[in-house]
Order: sequence, then C-alpha cells, then structure tokens
Amino acid sequence: MAAVPARGLRPRRPRALIAWCAAVAAAVAMAAGVLSADAHRVVSIIPATTEMLFAMGAGDRVVGVGSYDQFPPEVGRLPRVGALLDPDVERIISLRPDLVILYGTQADLREQLERAHIPFYPYEHRGLADIPQTIRRIGARVGVADRADALAARVENDIENIRQRVDGLPRPRTLLVFGRQRHALTDIEASGGQGFLHDMLEAAGGTDVLADIHRQSVTMSTEMVLARAPEVIIELSYARGDPMTEADLADWNQLASVPAVRRHRVFLLSGNQFVVPGPRVAAATEAIARTLHPEAFK
Repeated sequence: MAAVPARGLRPRRPRALIAWCAAVAAAVAMAAGVLSADAHRVVSIIPATTEMLFAMGAGDRVVGVGSYDQFPPEVGRLPRVGALLDPDVERIISLRPDLVILYGTQADLREQLERAHIPFYPYEHRGLADIPQTIRRIGARVGVADRADALAARVENDIENIRQRVDGLPRPRTLLVFGRQRHALTDIEASGGQGFLHDMLEAAGGTDVLADIHRQSVTMSTEMVLARAPEVIIELSYARGDPMTEADLADWNQLASVPAVRRHRVFLLSGNQFVVPGPRVAAATEAIARTLHPEAFK
C-alpha cells in the first residue's frame, strides 16, 4: 500500500522545495549579516573601511559614515551616524542601507540590524596583514572584487618594498607614541607588541621597545620610558583642532638620560594616516622608515 501523507501536509514539488529552501537560506543569511548580493547603499562607521571603499572606487555607494571619518574629503558631505560608542541606529536605518560596516564588538547594533533585516560586515581591528584581507573581503561584498584585489596587492607590494629597502640595516630600539597629555609627559600611550602600529614599526626597520608586552597599546610612566631606554622616539600627531607641533617635542628633554633624547632622535610625524589602518598604511609605514633610515631612501 502506498504511503499516505499525514492530514494537513502535502508533499512539496521539487521546484517549490528548492525555492522554499533558497528563501529560507536568504533569510538566515540576512539575519546573520552575510548576504552575498552586491551592496549599493553602504553605511561605514569605521574610518579605515570608509577609506577602503573610496580607494577601491566604491565611494559612490557610501551613504553614511562615522563621526570620526575624515578621509577622503568627500566624506564631509555625507551623513554622520555615530561611532563605536554612540551609533545612531534610527539614522542608519533611515538611510536604507543594504550593508552596514561596523565594529565586531558592537553587539547591540548588530542585534538591531538583524531585527531590521539589514546585512552587516563586522570589522576587527588587528594587525598589518589583516588590512589587505579586509580590503578584499569588503570589495567582494560591494561587487568590486577585482579593484579591491588590485588595491590590496598594491598595499602588500609597497610594504614589502619598504621591508627590502631597510633589510640588513641596524634596527634601532624605538618607542612609538600615539598619545599623551599636552605639554607634559603623563598618560603616555604607546604601541605595544601587537597590532598594526607595532607591525608598521617592525616593517619600517625598527625594534619595538615594548614588543614583549602583548597588547596593542601600553600606558607608560616616565619611569618606564627611562627603564626601556629607547634609541628613537617617534610621536604621532593626528588630532583635529589643536595639533601637536615640533615645539612639543621639547617636553622630552625632561628625560635627558634616555638615548633618544640625548642623541636628538625624537621625531614628530603628523597625519591621521598613521592611526587609520586603511589603504594609506603603506605610505605611513614608509614615513616611519624614512625617519629611522633616511639613508635607505636617497
């Protein structure tokens, strides 16, 4: 005797079953923020990924940016939607995005986007090698994979060329500072032994004096600077408003016994390209390399 379907259930036709499965898969992908369709209306909360989108030729798809996005200048004309700690969910949704690029730690925002069925890409802030990888992944999401791959390859090649230029040269013990109290040597924030700043310094031919501290940033006292005795100090200035100047480097004269101070090897590099892990990272790495090894670029 042939099997009889249970009451209220009908066997699905193959085509109908395939269509139903595809619809379910699409809904699941949408909820998980991994829909593969090309995105044409992108909100990017992160300065690095905003720069990536413009550099790969997809800037016309960006409809909203984060509070701290500054480059390229075109972002100044776009709506601001908050940042890591204060994303404006209502404004994001009002822009009708088909992709939101957010920090991987923004769990609340991810949940709200899932409820609104808006795909997202969770960005992770890691090392130098992850920058080209992120460029390629975002390029695939917005349908410009070839251009993104070319951009990523150019970044990789430029950094490799820098490594080759400084190969075999002495590697000075370097302290890379990206923050401190103005006109004082307090609350000194420096690159630790992890993250893209550390990787940039190493690629530029320096030895990170904090390489043994496995964090992206280290808060230092003057006593710790004295103990680490860097041969070079590079300070980064990138803030808007009242930026640090060469005159501010005189603050380091308080630590006259530090080799970098004693030998007048304290330098200031200005520009947010040094602290934004995006397409300009190769140019930033070269600037550090030229500071450490000017002889390699003659």
